[in-house]
Amino acid sequence: MTDTKLSKYTAADIQVLEGLEAVRRRPSMYIGSTDERGLHHLVYEIVDNSIDEAMAGFCSRIDIVIKPDGSVVVTDNGRGIPTDTHPRTGKSALETVMTYLHAGGKFDNQAYKVSGGLHGVGAAVVNALSSNMWVEVRRDKKLYRQEYERGKATGPMKAVSNGITETGTTTGFTPDTEIFAETGFDFTTLAERFREMAFLTKAIWISFRDERPSAGLRTGIAREINYYFEGGIKSFVQRLNKDRRAVHEPFYMERGAEGSVVEVAIQYNDSFTEHTFAFANCIHTIDGGTHLTGFRSALTRVLNDSARKQKILKENDANLSGEDVREGLVAVISVKLPEPQFEGQTKTRLGNAEMKGIVESAMGDELSTWLEEHPSDARRIIEKCLTAARAREAARKARDLVIKKGVLDDSILPGKLADCSERNPEVRELYLVEGASAGGTAKEGRDRRFQAILPLRGKILNVEKARPDKMLAHEEIKAIITALGAGFGEDFDPLKLRYHRIIIMTDADVDGAHIRTLLLTFFYRYMPALIEHGHLYIAQPPLFSAKNRKDVRWFYTEKDKDSYLAKLKDGKGIAIQRYKGLGEMNPGQLWETTMDPAVRTVLQVNCEDAMVADLVFSQLMGEEVFHRKRFIQSHYDKVRNLDI
Repeated sequence: MTDTKLSKYTAADIQVLEGLEAVRRRPSMYIGSTDERGLHHLVYEIVDNSIDEAMAGFCSRIDIVIKPDGSVVVTDNGRGIPTDTHPRTGKSALETVMTYLHAGGKFDNQAYKVSGGLHGVGAAVVNALSSNMWVEVRRDKKLYRQEYERGKATGPMKAVSNGITETGTTTGFTPDTEIFAETGFDFTTLAERFREMAFLTKAIWISFRDERPSAGLRTGIAREINYYFEGGIKSFVQRLNKDRRAVHEPFYMERGAEGSVVEVAIQYNDSFTEHTFAFANCIHTIDGGTHLTGFRSALTRVLNDSARKQKILKENDANLSGEDVREGLVAVISVKLPEPQFEGQTKTRLGNAEMKGIVESAMGDELSTWLEEHPSDARRIIEKCLTAARAREAARKARDLVIKKGVLDDSILPGKLADCSERNPEVRELYLVEGASAGGTAKEGRDRRFQAILPLRGKILNVEKARPDKMLAHEEIKAIITALGAGFGEDFDPLKLRYHRIIIMTDADVDGAHIRTLLLTFFYRYMPALIEHGHLYIAQPPLFSAKNRKDVRWFYTEKDKDSYLAKLKDGKGIAIQRYKGLGEMNPGQLWETTMDPAVRTVLQVNCEDAMVADLVFSQLMGEEVFHRKRFIQSHYDKVRNLDI
């Protein structure tokens, strides 16, 4: 029977959301999410506006402060937001920008030749998602101020001071707790982004200060960091390579073409992985786009031409492939263009078709000239690429051999894999378990319908120090690749995954942590899409049990255990056990504490900042012992659980 209320669909059922109400109703459409990532996006939106002023040549300094109450204040010395009356809204330009979606100075090429802001929604969205916000504008020798609450002006813009000699804008806002469950900003996350902005905008001074009580090492001492890079992205590449052995001095180019500016910096190192980062108008396009395609095409073509000219590649030799010329490459591509076409407000991919040809032409000309002027560097780069080509051929032969033997054929699964009966990959889970003993316990304790177990023997190969052919020769890694059934490297296809949850389950000791780190290194380097699509997890087995005559309680942190004991009036008869190995639990206990989806805790592995993750893996898992030692010495005071 049709519901009478539902059947009466009239004009009264059509909602018209006034002002910024749409943003508050659906915040994820504008900032991606309302978790920590979305929270930090608010800061980026405001700072991006100041960066746009810097790119336009009107701003040389940006100050960001997290105040003691958790609010954020951003100040720049740009031109200041216009304050005259907007002809269409009848309100000040300041109020129009702050309270209307798609209102800004970036839709034509008059106020800004290039900008990261495209949709004109940044400041207004931040306003909508803040419990309170205020803006001060220094312009026309006056100081103007206006305040807002949840996107609405609390009063008109007012001139509060005269005789002001400088120009610029100061914006303060407090994230709304009605929108965000957690409103605490992470200093490190923000600092990394600001450093990136400073690299991409030559000669901009960015000061970041945290005045919250917990920020300083001592009471009353604020945490502060300043960034200024005269070398721009050339300095950026050198920093990315600081923990690796560089093959040559950086190549850098900057060229204007068709109203756009192309900047490229590259430097090869002796590692086996590529680290290329593309930006458009200072926005990190993590999914690449036409500018990245043009760069890669030029790089492959020019290096092959140079190798032929130098007779390093003979007439009958095959060309270097794109994969060959990108091994050990660190590159930053930054383009600035007047009409960027991004995919969505989160701007993850550049779609301007013309940028492929512009970047390819500029990069091709400049790199060809540089290689001719630096013949020794050119030879070192090409020899590096040839070594990669030989290793790729060796890896192909190794792959062909193991495929011929059926090792990587997913129809012939590893013998030690205890598979599950469910056929739908979306509900299937694969536990990667440390050791045969724990693997046996997990096999007995699991739910055979949807949980599969793959025991791993010992520590797998550190792929950060090994080429693909060596990696493929490692039995445990071959077993993982085969069990997952989705390939590896550039051939990895997440749609072919046999399991949509891969759960690393290791002992709660030093060896377990090491095995977990080695597995994470393998997945990050050879199956990054596994992490990007949210398929990788880490199991959380209990650290303690408290037993008495009646029952057993499990504790996953020492704090929880101590809290429980503190509440007991009489702790007699309570037996506390510390679990370091999964094998110390019987199958029932392992299911009850670690594998039962109804009660277990698993941590999803994600990557919020690829550049930071890449540096950490290189520092901690790479060849350079000095950098690893320096990292440990720098962070020793942050250790909370030391197992010695």
